[in-house]
Parts: sequence; C-alpha cells; structure tokens
Amino acid sequence: FVTVPIFKTCLNHLQNKCRGSCPAAEITVRSASDLDLTIPGKLLRLLFHDCFVEGCDASILLQGNGTERSDPGNTSVDGFAVIDSAKRLLEIFCPETVSCADILALAARDAVEYTGGPSVQIPTGRRDGRISAAANVRPNIIDTSFTLDEMAKLFFAKGLSMDDLVTLSGGHTIGKSHCSSFNDRFKLDLNGNVTVIDSSQDQQYAVQLSKMCAAGVRDDSITVNNDPGTPFQFDNQYYKILLEHKGLFQSDSALVNDNRTLSKVVEFANSQDGFFESWVVSFLKLSIVGVKTGDEGEIRQSCSMPNR
Repeated sequence: FVTVPIFKTCLNHLQNKCRGSCPAAEITVRSASDLDLTIPGKLLRLLFHDCFVEGCDASILLQGNGTERSDPGNTSVDGFAVIDSAKRLLEIFCPETVSCADILALAARDAVEYTGGPSVQIPTGRRDGRISAAANVRPNIIDTSFTLDEMAKLFFAKGLSMDDLVTLSGGHTIGKSHCSSFNDRFKLDLNGNVTVIDSSQDQQYAVQLSKMCAAGVRDDSITVNNDPGTPFQFDNQYYKILLEHKGLFQSDSALVNDNRTLSKVVEFANSQDGFFESWVVSFLKLSIVGVKTGDEGEIRQSCSMPNR
C-alpha cells in the first residue's frame, strides 16, 4: 500500500505529466455530486457492497451474467458511471496506473468529505479482483431486516468490531432507499390502508413512510431519504433520529434496542466530533478489508471487464 491518497499527489492540471496518479476521482465526484445530490450516498453504499464481497477489489464493477453486479441483492446499487468516468480520465493521462479498487475507495472517501464529513487518509495500492460471482453476494452483505447478531457476525468475519458496526451504520446519514428495503415494517394494501407491524419504530413515522411509499406499492418506484432531517449532509443526525425511534430500517432500530450498541449511539448523538473521529478509524478499516496486492489481482483498463 501507498500511504498518500493518489488523487491528491498530481499537479493541478490533468495535462501535466502524471506522477503515478491523477485527481480524476475527486474531480468526478464533485462534478457528479453538484448535478445529483444523491451521488455521495450511492458511492458510499457501492464501496460497502464491494468490500463485503471478495474484499475491496472492485469486483462489484464487473459486468456480465453471474457477476456480483447482476445479483438481485445489488439491483439498487448505483454510482457505477462516476467510477467509470474517473477511470476513463485516468487511462488517458495515467494509463495502467490506478486500479478501479483504489478509485472506488477514494471516491467514497471524497463523497463523505464533499457532504461535510471528515477527511480520511487511506492507503492506496489495491489491485482489481478477477473473480465476481453472484453466489457470493447474499451470504456477505447486510440485509436491512438483519438483527444485531446477524450484522455483528458479518462484521466480525470482515475483521470489523461492534463499534465499527455502529460507526459505519452512520453512513445512512446520507442517501436514499427504495420502499422495498423497509416496507416489511408496515403493511400497506392497494387501497392505501396502513397496519404498523414493527412496534420498535415510531408509529407516526411509520405511517408517514407508508403514505410516501403508497404511490409505488406496485412497482417500488419511490425512494425515501435515509435521514429525513439532513439527507444530503454527512453529520450525526442519524444517531439522534435513532434515539427518536425513527430509523428507516429494522437494522437501524436494532442499534438502539440492544445495550451492546445503545451507549455508542447515545455518544455519537451527543457528539458529532466523536462520531467523526470514530468514522476516520472505522472507514480506514473498511477500505482495506480483503484487499488484493501484487500478483493477487490486476489493474483493469476498464472497470467493467477484466483485462484479457
């Protein structure tokens, strides 16, 4: 690994001779986010789904039948175009130098900083994986209906702790989610009648969500902000919402329904600085889960297909 972020070691202009890297990801993230405020949340989620399956090796970016990207569990994952755009720039000015895995990790890092979150120094030097199998997705990603024990088991398997689980769940402070990812918490019939199922969620909030999702009950076309307060700002509002029992997912509510995690939620709700300090540590750990180096991988010329 190299300890200096690759997108901040170039000269100011892409046309200048590349010193091993280019600022394409940072430029692309900011440009895309200026046009679409949902981009940062998408990039952060994309990194999670990549790192938890086969490690942080950009295997989720590979296209084709039977790949991770083709699995129904990744249907709503987005942000691929941002990574592809950065890669195209890099291949023009710095060919065969920067891996897609590094681009993805740094783009997610920059997305957090762009939305007001802390700056994180992460190592580079990841190689791109050659293996991408849909069968590996479901056993390795967190489902929004998971209990705390189910989430902790997966996190522990990736070398992440319970504190990392609470901290990285704070990524839900930005982004949007389809109604299908949380509508098991209430029952909504075709006539718009609501029955609240999950008593751990604030009842008024559940009714509000059900009404927002009503228009998409047949096709799941509606998305809802993960954080109803400050949906495009990376802050500690997520934890305050949890204490009000207004977590969007069952997996969110699980954090305040268990004494193993409740104290950390309260700590972060009371201190954004504390949350940010913990985020720096936990995000770094996430970004190096199962990384490939040396002969373990390659540097793809295109993020959507392996080299030939």
